[in-house]
Formats: sequence, C-alpha cells, structure tokens
Amino acid sequence: VQVVESGGGLVQAGGSLRLSCAASGLTFSSYAMGWFRQAAGKEREFVSCIAGSSYYGDSVKGRFTISRDNAKNTVYLQMNSLKPEDTAVYYCASRPAGCRIEEGEYDYWGQGTQVTVSS
Repeated sequence: VQVVESGGGLVQAGGSLRLSCAASGLTFSSYAMGWFRQAAGKEREFVSCIAGSSYYGDSVKGRFTISRDNAKNTVYLQMNSLKPEDTAVYYCASRPAGCRIEEGEYDYWGQGTQVTVSS
C-alpha cells in the first residue's frame, strides 16, 4: 500500500490550498481516508476524515472541506481561510471501514506535506 500527499506550500493568512492524497494497493472505496497534522513541537492531531460521511476537527470546521474521488483513488482537503496556526506537516492515512479520530486506528500513512501559513 502506498499513500502519497501533495499540494502543500507557503500561503499567506486568509489564503487557500488544496491538498491531495493518492492511495494505491488497497480497495480505495472500502477505506476511510483521514488527514492529520503535526505542528513543530506538538502532537499529531486529527483534522478530517471521510468514509460514507465526513468529519472535522473543531479547529478546522467551517474552513476545511474533505472530499474523495474513488475513481482516482484520491482524497482532497480544501483548506480556506488559512491561519498561521494551521502551519504543520499534513499527513494522509487510511483505515478499513469507518472514520476514527485516533491516529493509532489508521494502518497506512503518507510521508506528509508541509503547509506554512504566513501572517
């Protein structure tokens, strides 16, 4: 199984970015896909997950939108109204069946993509 994130970069506060995560080697449509992030010196935190429904961490609700394209084995994270506190390495992860917010529940992880939001 391979999970590869892309789309990170540097953006000004208030701007937008779209992250992509392509997964291979699994039955994509049967897997929940999650996004986590880890800021420097902090623990990794849940951002969002999509299976049949979508879920969001409190800090990103109303600003981030997760979506998936099962035909392309890809999940997206549209990030709007970005804030400096959104700066982190963003990781994509997969798990069979439904969404969970605990990172230990996810089986396969990507290497991460850096998102930096300048003030």
